[in-house]
Amino acid sequence: MMPIIKLFRTTVFKVSFAYLVITAIGAGLVLGRISWNMRRLIEDQIGQTVDADITGLAEQYAQGGITRLVKIIEERTRQPGADLYLVTTHAGQPIAGNILSLPEGTPSYSSLVRTRYQRPDEPDKHHYAIARIFALPGGFRLLVGHDLEEGESLRHIVRGALVTSLIWLIVIGTLGGLWIARRVLNRIDAINAQARKIVAGNLAGRLPLAGTGDELDRLVLNLNAMLDRICSLMAGLKEVSDNIAHDLKTPLTRLRNGTEEALRLAKTPEEYRGALEKVIEESDRLIHIFDALLMIAGVEAGSGREEMIAFDATAVVRDVGELYEPAAEEEGVHFVLDVEPGLRMRGSRELIGQVLANLIDNALKYGMETEENTEPEIILKAIHAADRIEISVSDHGPGIAVNDRDRVLDRFVRLENSRSRPGSGLGLSLAAAVIRLHNGTMRLEDNQPGLRVVLAFPAAPATRALPTAPPLLEAPALT
Repeated sequence: MMPIIKLFRTTVFKVSFAYLVITAIGAGLVLGRISWNMRRLIEDQIGQTVDADITGLAEQYAQGGITRLVKIIEERTRQPGADLYLVTTHAGQPIAGNILSLPEGTPSYSSLVRTRYQRPDEPDKHHYAIARIFALPGGFRLLVGHDLEEGESLRHIVRGALVTSLIWLIVIGTLGGLWIARRVLNRIDAINAQARKIVAGNLAGRLPLAGTGDELDRLVLNLNAMLDRICSLMAGLKEVSDNIAHDLKTPLTRLRNGTEEALRLAKTPEEYRGALEKVIEESDRLIHIFDALLMIAGVEAGSGREEMIAFDATAVVRDVGELYEPAAEEEGVHFVLDVEPGLRMRGSRELIGQVLANLIDNALKYGMETEENTEPEIILKAIHAADRIEISVSDHGPGIAVNDRDRVLDRFVRLENSRSRPGSGLGLSLAAAVIRLHNGTMRLEDNQPGLRVVLAFPAAPATRALPTAPPLLEAPALT
């Protein structure tokens, strides 16, 4: 009993039932209109026949008087299936015809009326007819009519067909609604069963597809895509947690050991001061790492999207390049700035500047390790390519192997040749997050020798001149 009640409670059955009711009402209105039109057509045909009959009998009366009219009516009433006729005196006494008497009431009718009459062979039974009473010269009256029994029988047949059709419509519609509801309910039960397994911890499970391509399949596809995204985020969260636990363990251990060593060995205020300075330095490094993690998390969550505006990318690239050019010259690195004018894009000016600062800072750190006879060089370039803006940072350092180019975009990933240098392995992770936020792409290419990082962003449409933005402030780079 419960499965049937469950079927009746489904949305599909309710929608099917509502559609059935609307269809039944529509069918009833259509069939009722057909019945009404049929009755009207029959009465119009009867009226035309009666009028033609009266006209002919009136002509016979005009030619032969009452005697000829009575004779003709007697001949007609003896024929099977004859219409209704009656000739009476001015007092209403019957002279000839196949009904007992004139209807009570008005002695003559100028139009067709629906009236009752009695037959001579059934004086106690009333019948219905459409008739017209015509006054003849000499006070005689002539009634000509047509019995409605055949019309009523036809109407009963139509009414019965209407009721039968509605009953079959309701039965078939109900069964069809139950069948459709059962099919949909089976699919929803399968989806619910799989969803319960996922809730119980089976995150690898996915909702089943029927393969029909209907709205349920489209919903399941979106839900499965959402589950894939959630699993990806969970895996990333687990990886970040593991990386945090692993990479922060060393600086925390150094912080504790330095403090313990100061407590155990320091004797003078200078020694205590030196130990505290080392503690502050390690603490700042940890705070820097956590700030970077918070910034990456905010960017991946879409923070800053509401602040995106169209801005002059040429000015941003020039500002960052001019900010790092003195530092590059101080390190003995040849710095090349090649920027096309009029580059415009939509996004966060500050985040794009932060990404470029991270990339140039990495190039300064690792671009010094050049091959023999190769001068250290950093090239910051920005060009317009089709409908995109490409910004690249190139160096002549050791570069990154092809197999490691996807891995270095993850958090806390540092290659073997970079572990001896200070850094947290978060710079490229932040860059990748910012690129995704701006619907762009990031490519790591071989500079032969060295590394070229290419950032590609959708170009903003050309409009009126942009307002001048304040110069970028120097921000700490993430490595």
